[in-house]
Amino acid sequence: MTIATNLNNIKKTIPQQVTLVAVSKTKPVSDLMEAYQAGQRIFGENKIQEMTEKYEQMPKDIEWHMIGHVQTNKVKYMAPFVSLIHGVDSLKLLQEINKQAAKNNRVIPCLLQMHIAEEETKFGLDEKELDEMLKQVQHDKYENIKIVGLMGMATFTENQKQIRKEFQHLKSLFDTYKNVATKNCNIKTLSMGMSGDYELAISCGSTMVRIGSSIFGNRN
Repeated sequence: MTIATNLNNIKKTIPQQVTLVAVSKTKPVSDLMEAYQAGQRIFGENKIQEMTEKYEQMPKDIEWHMIGHVQTNKVKYMAPFVSLIHGVDSLKLLQEINKQAAKNNRVIPCLLQMHIAEEETKFGLDEKELDEMLKQVQHDKYENIKIVGLMGMATFTENQKQIRKEFQHLKSLFDTYKNVATKNCNIKTLSMGMSGDYELAISCGSTMVRIGSSIFGNRN
């Protein structure tokens, strides 16, 4: 199966209102270009250096999504071009994104990452931290970021009931906050679901899915 065929097959299973992020981390530019030729314009990377190199080599109508855990000292490298940062899990990181966005005269859209999985290794905020963060962000000093939604990753398990429960929990949080509309906060995107569980995530209300191996094959 070619990348283009995989991509088109997946698109058939995704409703029109759901955004597909093609997770292209570790894949060569030639693979990304094959997806690009097949119409894909949104790519997700988890390493800033790799994303920056690909950005420099590829067409400029691509939206680059940073989907991995972000180290604050690397934000400056992607600030000129990144379209969406998925994994904002601390106020410190948000402050750095705001600072670097200001230097580039941009407003950078961000998703706040919620901790919904049972594994301790997954990053993310709890409900209290989310509430605190949204209150903090109302201040004028955050003029160069916009919080556009929530993101979460389910536990890595075969147990569909557990995954569904975690997705539903995130959806209920999303529903609580989606009517919050201020100058720098307008929660419209719910990013959950990957190659193994995206159909379940969509059935639970996801508006954005991150799919890699089902498009590009297994990671290198």
